[in-house]
Amino acid sequence: MTPFKIDTKSGQSIFDQVVFAATKAILGGNLKPGDPFPSVRALAADLKIHPNTAHKVIQYLIQERWLVASPGRGTTVAGRPPQARSGDRQRLLSQEIEQLVVEANRVGASLEEVLASVESHWRSLQKLKEVANDH
Repeated sequence: MTPFKIDTKSGQSIFDQVVFAATKAILGGNLKPGDPFPSVRALAADLKIHPNTAHKVIQYLIQERWLVASPGRGTTVAGRPPQARSGDRQRLLSQEIEQLVVEANRVGASLEEVLASVESHWRSLQKLKEVANDH
């Protein structure tokens, strides 16, 4: 059973939604290092997505070092990468933040609202990790 869900009607690409949901589940502690990750077939069936998309998601998460594929063991959650690869932080701090800023401006959100929301989400993720580590 896949430990996260997506909203296929959100307008965001299915690939991006699944990558985000899986990464959030790992960072939040719902998926811990060593836990099995759903197979392509299981991921596609559980989330009702095309198997090719499920395969691309798993390959991407392996490439980004969130998952490890081992012969005989299948795909498992990796330990959190010790540090971001060269360019990962820069990409985050330019591309994704720029998208957030543009979208926030589009909907008329103030800088204070954006910062408060980022802080709230940051703290929520930290609480999820704490709860998951207590279990």
